[in-house]
Amino acid sequence: MTRQLGGILGPLTTPFDPETGDLAPVSFRCVLDAHLAAGLEGVVLAGSTGEAALLDDGERRALVEWARPRVPADRWLLVGVGSESTRLTIRRAADAAERGADAVLVVSPHYYGAAMMTGEALRAHFTRVADESPRPVVLYNIPKYAHLTLEPALVGELARHENIIGIKDSSGDLELLRGYLSSQSEEFAVLTGSGSGLHPALEMGARGGILAVALFAAPLTTDVWDAHRAGDRARAAEAQARLVPLAREIVAELGVAGVKAALDAVGIPGGPVRPPLVSLPPEQRARVRELLRAAELEPAA
Repeated sequence: MTRQLGGILGPLTTPFDPETGDLAPVSFRCVLDAHLAAGLEGVVLAGSTGEAALLDDGERRALVEWARPRVPADRWLLVGVGSESTRLTIRRAADAAERGADAVLVVSPHYYGAAMMTGEALRAHFTRVADESPRPVVLYNIPKYAHLTLEPALVGELARHENIIGIKDSSGDLELLRGYLSSQSEEFAVLTGSGSGLHPALEMGARGGILAVALFAAPLTTDVWDAHRAGDRARAAEAQARLVPLAREIVAELGVAGVKAALDAVGIPGGPVRPPLVSLPPEQRARVRELLRAAELEPAA
């Protein structure tokens, strides 16, 4: 794929069979088809919202194999391949490429946090992954889970690598995003991972977003995107205002369990999370439905 990375992409959840806990292929295909039909520019498999840390490598490969025939050539299929090991990250990138991924999303190694703080280890890691990955690399900054931040200066260096095409910034920090945007070019795109900050990020120059909130609120996220591109700031701001409570309460506060509950509520298979995560209790599910009703997104009973 040679086109520029951009638009609104959905980081798909991973459906599990409620009885066995195994991957649920029929539900997965329903989830994938629903988000492509909603007009998203592409999907991400095995990301944070996809419970990547709880998937084994065979499951990761299966998801790509199931998705590739259903994702049109003009949409993005990104696959999360990050791990604590440079060697394993490269192997996962090769697995994803062999099964048809358009690009790979790479989160920072973070278990040995102190060793990553200087930037030298991260620079070497991302450079080697980009050197050896058969598909383009998208950096992934998510301090909430990685407990470290990719510094703008390091991102600026990595952005010059011919096989690194962008970054997803899920920090929600607009000043940090501004630092990344200083490295944006025709070859390197900055996308936000913050649904509550989508419109401000686009106004600053971000080329789109990879947004968990888009999974259950695609009409609102695409409305922000379309209005922004049309120069209709009032319409974009109105859609953004409806989006913020969903992104903050369902995604940021309730996490993957909240996203899956919201999917169930809007008629898309969400289902259980995988232990040690715990699905929402009834009172939190009721709150999710209340938020969706307020945004006019919950389907009629």
